Amino acid sequence: MTNKERVIVKINGQEFSVLGNESEEYIMNIANIVDNDMKEIINKNNKLSQSMAAVLAAFNIADKYSKTCNELNELKEKVVEPLKNFDQVKNDLDESNNKLQALKSDCNSYKDELLQSKREIENLNKILRQQEQDLKLKNDELEKANKTIDDLQNKLFEDQVEMVQLRKELREALKMLGMD
Repeated sequence: MTNKERVIVKINGQEFSVLGNESEEYIMNIANIVDNDMKEIINKNNKLSQSMAAVLAAFNIADKYSKTCNELNELKEKVVEPLKNFDQVKNDLDESNNKLQALKSDCNSYKDELLQSKREIENLNKILRQQEQDLKLKNDELEKANKTIDDLQNKLFEDQVEMVQLRKELREALKMLGMD
């Protein structure tokens, strides 16, 4: 069982014994609020009886309480609505984070593929350069071979012309010698 606090408070000059679950300081603060409201009401209209002033003070305090409760309810609604959406927003955020991770993973995979493709291209370019060098060497060899062929054909032609010339001279010489 909770300990009840008994506190003597003074409201509008009268002492009251209050029994409550709250601390003495809290009970004194509440009593001061009631005392101040009653004094304010009596100062405005000193013809009011003690009970009338108490009723008006209670009415004023109830009015403040009601307005405060309404404000509290409005604040609760303002706070509760975002809290209701919190789970959805959190789920959306988690889903977005998962998508982001998947995209990062895809991006990394594409980076790896791109690096692999670059390496393959570099290798193919090396092979291509080597083949171009080989082709140039073969073209140079072919050009030399064609020049040699041209030179040999020219030499052959010259030799054939010379042979025809020699035959002609030989026939003439044989003809002169009468051996024909």
